[in-house]
Amino acid sequence: MMFGNKFEQAQDLHGRGHNCAQSVVLPFSEELGLEPQTVMRAMEGFGAGMGGREQTCGALSGAIFVAGLTHSDGNLWSPASKQETYALCKALCEEFTAACGGSAVCSVIKREGCVSCQRCIELGVELAMKAIEK
Repeated sequence: MMFGNKFEQAQDLHGRGHNCAQSVVLPFSEELGLEPQTVMRAMEGFGAGMGGREQTCGALSGAIFVAGLTHSDGNLWSPASKQETYALCKALCEEFTAACGGSAVCSVIKREGCVSCQRCIELGVELAMKAIEK
């Protein structure tokens, strides 16, 4: 699957004031079959570490959102994909955490100076691409 330059798109969005979660997911709107406005609304509360609480990084939340959309079977009555999706999301979280000095917590990443928001967004896009490709 061709992704174009999702990294540049994500950085441009962040530079225009979108939060990290929005910046990671919006470049994939078309591939996910979602309207950009829907993505904007859905990801808005995940910014700045979950509603400004500086908890789980929004870039990671965005990647996990993409993984769920692309791997859930969507079966309302008998979901069978949950364990596979959890395993994928766990692997994505572990990869993100390893690249961010051992944490996925926004305030820790920022305080420790482990990586910048731009790098977190880059990682989020990379993980979202991995999720789509699996």
